Order: sequence, then structure tokens, then C-alpha cells
Amino acid sequence: MTITPPALSVFESLESEVRSYCRGWPAVFDRAQGARLTDEDGHSYLDFFAGAGSLNYGHNNPVMKRALIDYIERDGITHGLDMATTAKRAFLETFQNMILRPRDLPYKVMFPGPTGTNAVEAALKLARKVKGRESIVSFTNAFHGMSLGSLAVTGNAFKRAGAGIPLVHGTPMPFDNYLDGRVPDFLWFERLLEDQGSGLNKPAAVIVETVQGEGGINVARAEWLRALADLCRRRDMLLIVDDIQMGCGRTGAFFSFEEAGIVPDIVTVSKSISGYGLPLSLCLFKGELDVWEPGEHNGTFRGNNPAFVTATAALDAYWADGQMEKHTLARGEQVEQALLALCTEHGRLGASYRGRGLVWGLEFADPARASEVCARAFELGLLLETSGPQSEVVKLLPPLTITPEELDEGLRTLARAVAATV
Repeated sequence: MTITPPALSVFESLESEVRSYCRGWPAVFDRAQGARLTDEDGHSYLDFFAGAGSLNYGHNNPVMKRALIDYIERDGITHGLDMATTAKRAFLETFQNMILRPRDLPYKVMFPGPTGTNAVEAALKLARKVKGRESIVSFTNAFHGMSLGSLAVTGNAFKRAGAGIPLVHGTPMPFDNYLDGRVPDFLWFERLLEDQGSGLNKPAAVIVETVQGEGGINVARAEWLRALADLCRRRDMLLIVDDIQMGCGRTGAFFSFEEAGIVPDIVTVSKSISGYGLPLSLCLFKGELDVWEPGEHNGTFRGNNPAFVTATAALDAYWADGQMEKHTLARGEQVEQALLALCTEHGRLGASYRGRGLVWGLEFADPARASEVCARAFELGLLLETSGPQSEVVKLLPPLTITPEELDEGLRTLARAVAATV
């Protein structure tokens, strides 16, 4: 289809230069349903972005929409701080019965604020409070948020520079396969911990993503994660898993760390926990770590009751019988086969792919090609974004509820976009 760029005068004249996604997708979007968005001119786009992972169940999911409308129409509580409400009780009970108890996870639930970086800040603050230490270890190419504490454990130089002040008390270590398998796992980390002359203050915690989404779809092996958990246990460091983008079923299981068989001390969850794209985040931690004093960490919008309603509906609809995980893994195999065929067909591009569940990355030897592919895909009616330190990876993040036919359509469009840039 041919898309004429809209008049964006008010966005260009009034909105800050910080805007980013709209620059790659020059359309004014008006409606959305499932895996598709429609702009104000009636053009339809297949969504392989899913609100950066906030829309695992698609746009305007009818189950959650009905629950939300019913709640609003009966004048249910909207803003509740941390007050006890019927909506919060229903969510906590459902989350405990459907997610925590079946997995034997011993977590308390904290509502730190509406966004993922709020959950990360709470996790770091709690780890330091429990251990009485300041240092946090993170990993190369990590992304944990845009507030100062989260940026201090984020790897991207461009985003870190935006802080405007030194980012301290964070130390990066090599992520899985960062050194191409030439060095034994955690050799450097262990050596620094052992050496009194290393300059590494004993860390309070280690924070890790099982799959680095913004960092380039870098997938940690299950054995690497198990070894990390063992290292933390032996060295008296808390293990924090940032499951903000990879949780809520993105990799198959509800939590992305389940495949590795580990139980982190602290887990951060956001994005798709509300199910509907409404802001909500959780900081989960083992009961013995609950050393907060009342009101010691708070936030005006930590009690988003409409998000509790849609979150409860999402758990009821998709996590009661185990079918969502099977569906996601099946769709993931469909993506993997398509990417294999694409890389084989265009071998001279030096393309490679990697991923888990329904998060995949297509990397090109020429970093600029990824942006070219995404631009062409938009012209063909497919929303894709790049990731990685040089934006060298085309990131595939479709809704988990996407149909096999829609997924195939999007993958064929991706193939056309790649071919158009050869």
C-alpha cells in the first residue's frame, strides 16, 4: 500500500523533540484491535511491537475491555493510593492462586508505582536496605529504566548520557556469551569478588534480564542463569530478575526465569501485568526481605485500580489452564522457521537470528540495514522496531494472542522488507 505522511504540525511544533517512535512511524493512529492498528486515513498496520511488550494480549482485548467498562460503569474506585479495595483484593487473590502458588514462589507483592523503572528503583532500594551495601552488579547491554537508579545499571551509553550526572554504585559484568564463549562463565566476576585489591565493593545484589530486549535480544542460557543464581547464593548477594518486558508469558512460561529452574530473591514486573496497557508494576520479593517500614517507599499512583481489574481478567482468561504457554511456544517455532528461511535466502547479508517464545531478533552485519528494514516494513503495513547498542537488530514482539495467519502475514511482510533493502 502507499502511505502519505500526515500533517504532523502540532506534534512537531508543540511536542518535545524527545519523541521517538512516531519518527519511525509517521502516521496518526486512531483505532486498534487485537494485533492491528488503524490510522486516521484508514490504513491498517499489523503490530509486531505490542506496546514495547505492554500488550501481550493485543489491543483492546475484549475480555479485559468488558471487565474494565463494567467496573467504570459501576463507579468502582479509580485512584486508591495503597488503600484496600475490592479490585486490589481480587487481583492479589487471583495472582496468588494462579501464578505464585502453582509455581511454589514465596513472594510478597509490592506496588511501587505505575512503571517498570519504579519497580526497579524499589528493588535496588530494598536490596541495599536488606544487605547494608550500596554496590549493584548489572550486565553489559542491560536496560532497566530511565530514572537515575535504573540508568546506573543500564548499559546503553546514549541513554546513560541523558542523566546529566555521574551514575554511581553500579558495576557491569559480561552478559552470557558477551566474550563469544572464549572465557569461562563468571571468571572475571568471581576473581573480582575474591581479590581484595580489585576495587569492587561487595555487591548488595545482581540484576539481570533473562533476555535483553532493548540490548539486542540477547538470550541467556538456562545453565548460565543457574550458575549466576549459585554465585549469588555463595557470595551473599541478592538476585534480582528484571522481568518487565520478558514476563507475563513473553518467553512461554509466565515468568521468563522458570525454564532455568531458579527462584530469584526479587522480581520486577510491569508492562503486560495489567493486560490492557494500563500502567501497573510489581516488585516481588521473598518474605524475609520485607523489611520496609510503613510509608518508607510510596507513590501517588501505585494503586491503579482499573489496572487491577484488567490484570485479574487477564489471569482468569489466559493463565488458568496452561494453554497460553503452549500457544506462545508454538507461535515461536513458527517465527524461528521463518527467520531461518529468511537468513538462508539472504545469506550474503550476514544476517542471524535469536530469541525465545515470542521475542525474536534479526541482526544484520551492516547495522544500518535494520533501520532500513523497519522503515520499509512500515511502508508495507508492519510495525517493527530496532534494538541493540547500534540499532542493528530488528525486534519482533507481536502480541501473544496473534493468530497463526496474522503471524504468517507479518513474517511474509518482513521478508519483503528485507528483500527490498538488498
